[in-house]
Amino acid sequence: MLPDENDLVEYGFRRVIITITAILCALLEIVDTTIVNVALNDMRGSLGASLTDIAWVITAYAIANVIIIPMTSWLSKQFGRRNYFATSIVIFTTASFLCGNADNIWELVIFRFIQGLGGGALLVTAQTIITESYPIAKRGMAQAIYGMGVIVGPTLGPPLGGYLVDNFSWPYIFYINIPIGIIATFLTIIYVRSPKYGSKLKANQVDWIGILLLTMFIGSLQFVLEHGQQDDWFDDSLIVLLSVMSVFGLILFIWREMTYEHPIVNLRVLKDGNLRIGTIMTFIMGFGLYGSTFIIPIYTQSVLGFTATDAGLLLIPSSITTGIMMPFIGKMLQNGVPQKYLVTGGFLIFFVYSLWMYLIMTPDTGSEHFFWPLVVRGFGLGLLFVPITTLSLSTLKGKDIADGAAFTGMTRQLGGSFGIAIITTLIARWTQQHRIDLLPNISAIDFKVQERIHGLQQLFISKGFAANEALERAYQMLNMSVTKQATVLSYMDVFIYLGVLFLICVPFVLLIKKGAGKVDVSNVH
Repeated sequence: MLPDENDLVEYGFRRVIITITAILCALLEIVDTTIVNVALNDMRGSLGASLTDIAWVITAYAIANVIIIPMTSWLSKQFGRRNYFATSIVIFTTASFLCGNADNIWELVIFRFIQGLGGGALLVTAQTIITESYPIAKRGMAQAIYGMGVIVGPTLGPPLGGYLVDNFSWPYIFYINIPIGIIATFLTIIYVRSPKYGSKLKANQVDWIGILLLTMFIGSLQFVLEHGQQDDWFDDSLIVLLSVMSVFGLILFIWREMTYEHPIVNLRVLKDGNLRIGTIMTFIMGFGLYGSTFIIPIYTQSVLGFTATDAGLLLIPSSITTGIMMPFIGKMLQNGVPQKYLVTGGFLIFFVYSLWMYLIMTPDTGSEHFFWPLVVRGFGLGLLFVPITTLSLSTLKGKDIADGAAFTGMTRQLGGSFGIAIITTLIARWTQQHRIDLLPNISAIDFKVQERIHGLQQLFISKGFAANEALERAYQMLNMSVTKQATVLSYMDVFIYLGVLFLICVPFVLLIKKGAGKVDVSNVH
């Protein structure tokens, strides 16, 4: 017997506490996805790890995340939502303490994997708890509140991580989770309620094969996406093997879940047209959100010479803009503004942002040039996140809400992984190509080139270098200048293609949704 839709709706002080608890937990998980990025160099130094080894600190967490996210709905039903949520916070908090105390790189990787298993559950369960705590007419506002945490989280990570690393040491990026985790655990036990959805499964009814196939599919795919570029993609036998495993894992997983009586992931929920559309758009949004969050700090640090903290701070205006917009978007949805118009506006604004970034990129771009384009990005994300999430879950009821939230959570993470993998590959390939294209323009008999080399040689001679050594250094400087220009051109290409991707989405949003019917959350019964 399913409970009434309104059984879990909370009011007044209790709803405020539950909302704060859920957002705290979602923030914990998301901040931890990006906070380590600025601490990798310090970790390498103190743990004696190679660049390839240290990348596993990010990979292990991401793999654990995307494996656990699709299972969260099922695990919530098995153990009760409150128990599962509280246990996930405890696992995450304990793993954070162990990460900070790791003695070597592989200990840290194992603890990060455990932390990811706890963290992935926090994100989706927090979304479900917030959605179900609000009456149906206010679901748009509920998603806006949740969205503030999800959008602000990735950009809080780098500046917070930079500050902790610069002023304390890298273990503190993990220790900061401990007091928040303890408070969130107590609040969850006291205030969060569990829905009653039927009886638990016996051990022999559990979909162990489904769990294994899901792990095979998602784990292999995430590894390929994280390590493809550095391992030369399909020239590497391990990447080929894991790609094949991922494809077969997906096919067998779909077959298993559609035929087994007690599936670990309820694929039948995708029969809901709105969830299907929302899942595709969530993937594209994840591609743009995580892709651009990843690309800007790298560009500003590697090309413009920003510090880690400065690179992180650059993204804050964008997050503040999105945060300010969220309640307004929630209100517009409550007042019946169709999601398709907001999403269309979001995709168009993202195109404007990408085009603007393409136009301002030079080897000498200053932080002041980034301010307004990033504010525009914040507007675009605000218009995309809440309407897409509300659209995805708007026609689902009862236990299907948790299944829907798991799908959107997984596709957002996978969209981000695809975005980062594709962008890093394209930057590497296009930088090489632009370098090849630029070199013919530098001729030894060209007067301007000779003048530049002579000027650089004189600069090094004035600093005490011998004439031959000064000439060699002048050529090195010229070579670095060409490489830098090629890198800038490749980043420009990435932004223009990202913009085109979002522009292409606009007609699809307007066309597809006509067949999906009216999706105003206040009309869902």
